[in-house]
Amino acid sequence: MDFFYSIAGFFLTGGPFMYPILIVFAIGTAIAVERFITLKSVTHQNQNMWTKLQPALDEGDFDRAREMTSDDQSTVSQLLGMGLAVQGTVRRREDIEIAMEESMMEIIPQLEKRTPYVALASSIATLLGLLGTIMGLIQAFTAVANANPAEKADLLSASISVAMNTTAFGRMVAIPLLVIHTVLTAKTGEIVDSLEMASVKALNVITKKAKRRAEAQA
Repeated sequence: MDFFYSIAGFFLTGGPFMYPILIVFAIGTAIAVERFITLKSVTHQNQNMWTKLQPALDEGDFDRAREMTSDDQSTVSQLLGMGLAVQGTVRRREDIEIAMEESMMEIIPQLEKRTPYVALASSIATLLGLLGTIMGLIQAFTAVANANPAEKADLLSASISVAMNTTAFGRMVAIPLLVIHTVLTAKTGEIVDSLEMASVKALNVITKKAKRRAEAQA
């Protein structure tokens, strides 16, 4: 209970800038939770779809693979579906690869959406904390200038202590948000890497099957 009162006292004595910092923390946390849930869901959907899709690709049943990707909303289906659609009309590996790259350019912004706002919230919290400290110091020096000389030292030290609360709180908010942003960025990178790996595997299978058919016809 004493810990709760000390936290409440720390927040209340920090001044008006503590409230904007708290709002920034709430917004940043909400975005981070939404992004984490979304990326987790994307990873799960991609893994499930690739498990179903890989046997069809290995067997060279591209019609069934196209049908599977057309009925699915996962990012791996979006990526491979574009390549498989082109595969049905062209034979060159480069054309299929370009189609997948175009699809990847559409997918990446979806994965990275709103993640930069978490880092922005971290920066804003830091700056608000510094601004609150500066404003607190200005008020402190103004109050000390008009105070009784015998009380100036005690009043100045107390005012500075209170003014520093906003900087401390800003850092307390900024550091976790920055860590969360790094985790989300790494998670997004893992998904992109897995999509690139899936596209390369699919492209290699398509190329091998096309080569075998050409040799058989020859």
